[in-house]
Amino acid sequence: IAGDAGRIISALGDRIFVRGSLEPEDKAFNILRQGDVIADPVTGEVLGVIASDIGSASRLSMDSQAAGNADVEELEVTRMAEEVRIGDRLLPLEEGVLDAYFQPKAPSVAVEGAYMIGVASGVTQIGQMNIVTVNRGDREGLEVGDVLAIYQTGQVVEDPVTREMVALPDVRAGVLMIFAVYEKASFGLVLTASRPLAVGDKLKNP
Repeated sequence: IAGDAGRIISALGDRIFVRGSLEPEDKAFNILRQGDVIADPVTGEVLGVIASDIGSASRLSMDSQAAGNADVEELEVTRMAEEVRIGDRLLPLEEGVLDAYFQPKAPSVAVEGAYMIGVASGVTQIGQMNIVTVNRGDREGLEVGDVLAIYQTGQVVEDPVTREMVALPDVRAGVLMIFAVYEKASFGLVLTASRPLAVGDKLKNP
């Protein structure tokens, strides 16, 4: 809700004032910033909200609570990826959420209706080692380590003889691995890309 000495932006080592339900056992927190709402491109269902990693903060002494308001506490910024702003959110720091080692494997389910619906950099063009958002998650049976083939939708061309419009087959364009799975969506890392990829490309079983 505020920075030290009235600062609007806080940096590494600065004290910040926070308000909310902080459990006594929670000593360290992730600082997050609400981003875009993600939705399924086919059904329009809201799948979640992107939360950007801003940094971390640690709790100071419980005695540092603002006088006369036990609801407000002081924390110190201990890590920052971006400047910390008023209005950023905090969540208790969880250790070991992501494994350092992944065992790539084929999905145990048939993947249907899966698309790359966003990219971490916020652009539409995607390349090797980019992190992408996928519109399928735990409820569809995806698991950490699942490898998916990336396909670009085939072009629609005109048959020069019949003058009919014909859809060409989808073209395989790369491979990605799922590394974080949530209920309705997942995050994947593009491992290979044989041609430029884009938001909206399809994902299928390898």
